Amino acid sequence: MEKFSDNIKKVILAGIGAVAVTAEKSKELLDEMVEKGELTVEQGKVLNEELRHNVKKTVKEKMDEVKPSREEKLEDMLDRMSPEELAALKEKILKREEETADTQITD
Repeated sequence: MEKFSDNIKKVILAGIGAVAVTAEKSKELLDEMVEKGELTVEQGKVLNEELRHNVKKTVKEKMDEVKPSREEKLEDMLDRMSPEELAALKEKILKREEETADTQITD
């Protein structure tokens, strides 16, 4: 299961890298067009801002699609724990509950 999530992370990072390279190349192309006079400086700025916005939006959407929820992360973590680790976790939870109850009584 860990290998699968590692592979997903690698794919996401590769996608983000590709988007970043595309954004850099697009900026270079826009700058080149401005130099040649095919675009005005203002048009180049507007296109560059639109490109940045679209890249950020795309990256955020892709990350949100793949990012597991907090409950899924916890569920996966619990599934990977040994019986000894689960027992230790239960002890910690009980201890924390007792501390919380003691704090509430003294307040």
